[in-house]
Amino acid sequence: MKHTALCSAAVLLTWSHSANAEPWQQSGEVQIQQRMFVHSQDLVNEAPTHWQGSAMVEPHWQQVKDTSLTSIKLFARIDSHDKERTHWDIRELSYLTYWDDYEFKVGIDKVFWGVTESQHLVDVINQTDSIEGFDGEDKLGQPMIQFKAVKDIGTFDIWLLPYFRERTLPSTEGRLALPAPLLDAQYESSNEQRTLDFAVRYSHTLEDWDIGLSYFDGINREPYLQTGFNGITPFYANMQQLGTDIQGVFGDWLLKFEGIYRDSLESHFAMTTGFEYTQVGIFNTIMDLGWIAEYSFDERDNTFNQNDLFVGWRLAFNDIDGYEVLFGINQDLDAQHTFSAKLEASGRLSDSWKWQLDAWAFASDKPIDPLFTLKDEDFVEVSLSYYF
Repeated sequence: MKHTALCSAAVLLTWSHSANAEPWQQSGEVQIQQRMFVHSQDLVNEAPTHWQGSAMVEPHWQQVKDTSLTSIKLFARIDSHDKERTHWDIRELSYLTYWDDYEFKVGIDKVFWGVTESQHLVDVINQTDSIEGFDGEDKLGQPMIQFKAVKDIGTFDIWLLPYFRERTLPSTEGRLALPAPLLDAQYESSNEQRTLDFAVRYSHTLEDWDIGLSYFDGINREPYLQTGFNGITPFYANMQQLGTDIQGVFGDWLLKFEGIYRDSLESHFAMTTGFEYTQVGIFNTIMDLGWIAEYSFDERDNTFNQNDLFVGWRLAFNDIDGYEVLFGINQDLDAQHTFSAKLEASGRLSDSWKWQLDAWAFASDKPIDPLFTLKDEDFVEVSLSYYF
């Protein structure tokens, strides 16, 4: 972590320790993981093997009091080949207190916005930890001050976000890497990472609809990758974003929508909308089958989800071991041979042990398409986790 985040951590620990002590609740996860890549690597990256193993630990401590909660979650991974994937992070180090209809939180934490399956357009508080997973679900801890007001007319959240965190990206020693060496990041703001971003969100439930409206003003979490003679330079521009996420629940149907208007170097509109329908008790069993379909549009050229259709199926066994399987395909409607496919499966072996299998396949015959650099990166990832 950088100096600013560590200072916040030290202040928070001092604050928590000085309070009347109560027993801490401890939990966490220890994981071993193996990735198996189907194809040989491009000579540009010179990866030495089809196999990439790693180990991860994520301990978590919480202290609950009458009107407060202190939470600490650390994270570390050691990777066999990718020096960038060997990293550590403070996922959470926060103090929350509440009174009447209000909450106040300070420290490092993670915040999630969004309702769709294929991507989360509105989710802009935390930076993506892209070396952890390809789907963008893993996030870095973000220093923040948050104020929440829960009223009958809805919930109001305000965030002040001191210090910006750069996106983690694989090195050329590993797989799923960029096609050229990564250079030092550049910023539109003269303050670079020493920034103060601002976000506000309103959310409310109206009968069968959950509605969220958000505004963000700060540094774009998505870097513009600028290719030069010596390598690729991530450029972080300033950004203002208006967003909305809407979900309707009608029996076995979920209707979903996410949309943004973003002003960052170039202004653009993007959206994802679709549905999820659940068949309860298929084949006269206790299993449920979910049917997912989502359409994504983005005004920008040559970007992910510019004009794409995602279809997927989610099978929940509803058994004592919690077995679940998700399969989905994201098809570029402008290019027949450009798509990605994913498979996720998981289940418990006991109260403390869980297995997970993730598989990704990529295809593209257009060199200007973002998926083209991943066309030989199909992989299967097997994880075994112990929870304590």
